[in-house]
Amino acid sequence: MLRSFANLIKIPDLRKKITITLALIAVYRIGAYIPTPGIDGMKLAQFFDNIAKQQGGTLFGIMNLFSGGAIERLTIFALGIMPYISASIILQLLATVVPSLEKLAKEGEAGHKKITQYTRYGTVILAAIQSFFIAMWLEAPQRFGGLQIVQYPGWPFRILTMITLTSGTAFIMWLGEQIQEKGIGNGISLIITVGIISRIPTALFQLLSLLSPFQPEKAQLNVFTIITMVIMLVAVVVAVVLITQGQRKIPIQYAKRVVGRRVYGGQSTYIPLRVNQAGVIPIIFAQSIILFPATVASLIPNPAMQNLAQVLMRGNVVYNVIYSLLIIFFAYFYTAITFNPSDVAENMKKYGGFVPGIRPGKATSDYLDFVMTRITLPGAVFLAIIAILPSIVSNSLKIPYLVASFFGGTGLLIIVGVMLDTIRVLESQLIMRHYEGFVSHGRVRGRR
Repeated sequence: MLRSFANLIKIPDLRKKITITLALIAVYRIGAYIPTPGIDGMKLAQFFDNIAKQQGGTLFGIMNLFSGGAIERLTIFALGIMPYISASIILQLLATVVPSLEKLAKEGEAGHKKITQYTRYGTVILAAIQSFFIAMWLEAPQRFGGLQIVQYPGWPFRILTMITLTSGTAFIMWLGEQIQEKGIGNGISLIITVGIISRIPTALFQLLSLLSPFQPEKAQLNVFTIITMVIMLVAVVVAVVLITQGQRKIPIQYAKRVVGRRVYGGQSTYIPLRVNQAGVIPIIFAQSIILFPATVASLIPNPAMQNLAQVLMRGNVVYNVIYSLLIIFFAYFYTAITFNPSDVAENMKKYGGFVPGIRPGKATSDYLDFVMTRITLPGAVFLAIIAILPSIVSNSLKIPYLVASFFGGTGLLIIVGVMLDTIRVLESQLIMRHYEGFVSHGRVRGRR
């Protein structure tokens, strides 16, 4: 593995791509600390600390996670890449119900470029709408416990905030596309991952404060607890890797066809059905729904909303049960949208492919649907366990939720998934240039 990392530096093309990727990521992290004009950042950070302690988590926590902490400072990248993710999901959902978009999605590269352009337009529109409401929300001191967040409220501030935050989101989207074209890996995913990883130093500082090695009498954690946490972290990461990579391979046989003097087909392959087909999307959907009452309660001092927020406070039994059921539901829902067994069966039939022992057409479609329905259940249950694990760890070990969030949840799934994809891309680049990958599968012979 060390030799493979050394080979990455030796190859000029790969070295250039890695340098470009790191430089663009550095630009993103610098922008995450440039404040939006007209905002008192200290008072805003104080407000977020208060609602985090009182409500146990709101929708702002999700936005803060994906923006790498930029939302609580309200920097120029405060919206992060969330508008782009929302626009992508909306278009993906519309492609299943709008015939013109569905046709466009099947037109190959040209259709993909058109949908990408629609996603960009949708991102700008969503960012403008969100930034306007954020500006309106910031101007009301009563929503912040009397704290004056905005120095000079009014339409000039609202318009400036809309332009600043929308431009920041558009710039992040451009950075992601540049990484995709000129760098290594999926640009948008890498930007999200870097934002999540940037919270690790803060989590380690909190953990060190609890351990208090220089003042043992003030220590709230002992060495045995730290060892238990390390073992748990390794076990969870291994489990996430296994589920992320897990798949059911459906064997496919192609019939032989004779065209002139040439024989086509007659080969065997397989369709990989992923255990976790929906990825991290079910957790995001479930979080958005279950944290909505707490978010509203933090903004509107209504007794009924306050009571509902207390019932759905993170870590409660009711919260964990409803959260888990929502994740399982959205896992099936999103899998049904992204995987269409009828289209797969039709394409197989068109090119002379069939599943051994299964008739082509509707029988194949029913069989694929049967298999996908059953392998989705363990993936959905695993997602539910991973999602509620940080709350359980935080309550049982008495550690801050920021520290416990790296034992599961959205952040860990994204980090592991993106790292695996990036390593896979780097490995394919190495093998293509006659080098061994990160995991040796025998000697790869190339030119001397």
